[in-house]
Amino acid sequence: MKRVFRAASLLQVAHARNVLLSAGIQSELRNQYLAGALGDLPMMETWPQLYVDDGDEQVALRALARAAAAPVGAAWTCEDCGEVLEPQFTSCWRCGTSVSDKH
Repeated sequence: MKRVFRAASLLQVAHARNVLLSAGIQSELRNQYLAGALGDLPMMETWPQLYVDDGDEQVALRALARAAAAPVGAAWTCEDCGEVLEPQFTSCWRCGTSVSDKH
């Protein structure tokens, strides 16, 4: 087994695991409950980690790299007030108009 991903947040590791599953790669999640040992063990050793079979390592690393480089979306402009918003926002922070209200 080879470690292909680790992060301080279980949420990030779960997302990476979903990326691998979507690519047809089985993985094993380890250390999901080790946060309580922080201080007794080195910090990064308590982080949740993903492992794959040795033969899947390179394919898994490429899938994770593609997912990390994928564009999230394009910025959009609120049609009501003209505010430019980043793609992760679904409503305008200035006036409250939802992006779906206009489409």
